Amino acid sequence: MKRIHTTLATLALAFMVTAAGAADIKIGFVDVERIRRESAPADRASKQLEKEFAPRAQELQRREGQIKALQGQLEKDAVTMSDSDRRAKEQELSRMSVDFQRMQREYREDLNMRRNQELATLFERADRVIKQIADAEKFDLILQEAVFRSPRIDITDRVLKALAEGK
Repeated sequence: MKRIHTTLATLALAFMVTAAGAADIKIGFVDVERIRRESAPADRASKQLEKEFAPRAQELQRREGQIKALQGQLEKDAVTMSDSDRRAKEQELSRMSVDFQRMQREYREDLNMRRNQELATLFERADRVIKQIADAEKFDLILQEAVFRSPRIDITDRVLKALAEGK
């Protein structure tokens, strides 16, 4: 699917070049992955998510420690325990494991949802900045995906700088 879009974009570009004739066309490229990895807003969002989810991550670690401790105790004392005590401990261990897995799954789902929200906000800001750069510098076309691009048309650094300045 990506190749089809790239091919269509290339064909459209070739058509534009042909239609424009000798007119100069100004093309730019933005590396979206670099925006996601290196931009100041992405860094702030990452730190915010880490801070927001730290208590839940610590709780998961605590529960994992409890499970391991109970499992170790059960393995160590299984021979000397009565059958009813051993079964009770095994049931408790099973219940704790199921609860832990549920909490872990919910944590991952919530973290992914929040990360996607933050990325959507970041890309909305980046799109505004890209449009401002395109208007100010009279770009005819700015691409975000390409099979090949020349470094001379890459405007990612300008976008990163504008995002860092809070534009």
